[in-house]
Amino acid sequence: MSASLSRPRVGVWLIGARGSVATTVVTGCAAVTAGLHPPTGMVTETPAFTDSGLPALSDLVFGGHDTLDCPLPKRAETLTAGGVLPPGVATAVSAELAIADREIRPGGPTPGDTRSEAELITAFADDIRDFMHRHALERAVVVNVASTEPASHGPGAPPPASTLYALAALRAGCPYVNFTPSEGMHHPVAARAAEHSGLPYAGRDGKTGQTLLRAVLGPMFAQRALRVRAWSGTNLLGGGDGAALADPAAAAAKNAGKERVLADTLGTVPEGEVHIDDVPALGDWKTAWDHIAFDGFLGTRMILQTTWQGCDSALAAPLVLDLARLTARAHEAGLSGPLGALGFYFKDPVGEGPAGLSEQYEALVRFGQRLGRADGEGRGARSVRNTGEKETGERETRERETGEREAGERETGEAQ
Repeated sequence: MSASLSRPRVGVWLIGARGSVATTVVTGCAAVTAGLHPPTGMVTETPAFTDSGLPALSDLVFGGHDTLDCPLPKRAETLTAGGVLPPGVATAVSAELAIADREIRPGGPTPGDTRSEAELITAFADDIRDFMHRHALERAVVVNVASTEPASHGPGAPPPASTLYALAALRAGCPYVNFTPSEGMHHPVAARAAEHSGLPYAGRDGKTGQTLLRAVLGPMFAQRALRVRAWSGTNLLGGGDGAALADPAAAAAKNAGKERVLADTLGTVPEGEVHIDDVPALGDWKTAWDHIAFDGFLGTRMILQTTWQGCDSALAAPLVLDLARLTARAHEAGLSGPLGALGFYFKDPVGEGPAGLSEQYEALVRFGQRLGRADGEGRGARSVRNTGEKETGERETRERETGEREAGERETGEAQ
C-alpha cells in the first residue's frame, strides 16, 4: 500500500450504499487489503502515487445512506451469483461487509416522507457527523454512487435528492464527490454553498466505459486532422442503472456527459446520438457500440466501429476508491474548490482541465505529486480551480495571497 500504517483512519460515506457499485467498493477494498486480490484498476496504487500521502485502503471506514434495506452481505451474494464478484470473496470478507452495513442509515426522501428539504439536510448531516464522531475520524469523503436522477427542470426547480445529500456533506464539513450524472453540487443552491465552504469537491459522472474510449479516440481524430461526420452509439444496460436510465429524462442527463467529451475533444458535436436500452437480463453487465463515420484524404469516407463489454460495478469500484483517497488527501492538504485535476475520472468534470485522456492523466499525476509535497497546514486556504494547469511559481503565489484573504471568511464545517 502507498500510505503509512500510522496515519489516521478516513471515512468514506456512500450515497446509494447498498447498490451494486457501493457493494463492490466495500468488498473490493476488503479483499485487496486482505491480499486476496491485487488492486487492478486502481490508479492510486501505481508507482506514480506512492509518495502522494494517500490514506491506506486498510484505513478506510465505510458508511452511507440508502433507501433500500437489503444488507450488504446479501447484496454481495447476489453480485457473486451474477458473476460480478469472484466466487468466495464475499464470504471471505463477510465480517467487513457486516460492519459497513451497520453504518448505513435510511436515506430519503421516500414515498410519504413529510420532512422538509431543510429537515432532510439536517438529518443527513447529523448521520455523517455521528459516523465521524463514533469512529474518531478527522475527515470523511461523501461519494454519490446512487442511481441516476432525471435532469432538473430549470433553475427554479426544487433541489433533487442528490443535491440534498451534497448540501448535507458540506454541512458536515466533508469533501464531496459526485460519481453520477445527477445534479448534486451543480444545483445553484449547492454551488453557492460549495463556493463558500472551503471544501474540495469533484465530479461528475464516472468515466468507466464508452466515454472512456471516446476520450481517447476523439483526440486521435483531431490530432490526425480527420473530419468526423457522425458519431452514434448504443448502450445495453441491466441492473439498477438500466432501470433508472429507462427514464428518458435520466438518460438525457447521462448522455449530456458523453456529448461533452466529443465537443471538448473534437471542437464540435458530430451528427448522431447515444441510445440507452434497459435489458434486465444483463444484470450488472453492459454492452456499448459506437459507429464513427469520418473523412480521410481527398474526402475518402471511412468507418470505425467499437464494441465495449464490461461489468459496470467492477469498472467503477476502483475509481471510487481512487477518488475517495485523492479527495481525502486534498482535504488534508488544505485544498478547496473544484478539483479539476480529477477530470481523468469524469465525463463532465468540474473545474478547469484538459479533455483528452492522456492530458488528463498527466494532470492527475502532477496533482498526486503536489499532494505529496503538501504539508497539510492551512486547511481551506488554497484554491484548486486550475489544478489541471502546470503549477508555476506565479500561480502558487497568487493562490497563497487569495487564500490568506479568504481564509478568515470560510467556515469549513458549515455549508449554509
